[in-house]
Amino acid sequence: MYERILVVCTGNICRSPVAEFLLRDALIKAGRNPELRSAGVGALVNHPADPTAIEMMQERGLDLGPHRAQQASVALCRWAELVLVMEGHHRDALGDIDPTVRGKTFLLGHWQKQEVPDPYKRSRAVWDESVKLIDEGVAAWLKRL
Repeated sequence: MYERILVVCTGNICRSPVAEFLLRDALIKAGRNPELRSAGVGALVNHPADPTAIEMMQERGLDLGPHRAQQASVALCRWAELVLVMEGHHRDALGDIDPTVRGKTFLLGHWQKQEVPDPYKRSRAVWDESVKLIDEGVAAWLKRL
């Protein structure tokens, strides 16, 4: 059972905060209270979540307002017991930051064999698809956590 989960994307303002908040919400509803964090391999450090991400999560009753982007680091990689990434190149980038992270890093869409494409500065339809894939990944991991 994992108690410290890190979710990673590129800028840490779109996919990873959405996945972090959705996974935390699902785990809390399942009676668990793990610690979740998110980061980016090329983070827009201290930036808030993207306005579309904030809006989409508000529609689900989740407040991304407090989120601020942070850069993935050796310390975060070593803190995490499980690391979930959006795309394969994120796993590679984390391995460059801290080679010890490789064995505990998986795609969020691992069980669906699916990457989550970056919706940054794209249409709401692209966002809808990315969030749908995040939902599917969260649901699949929830069964295994």
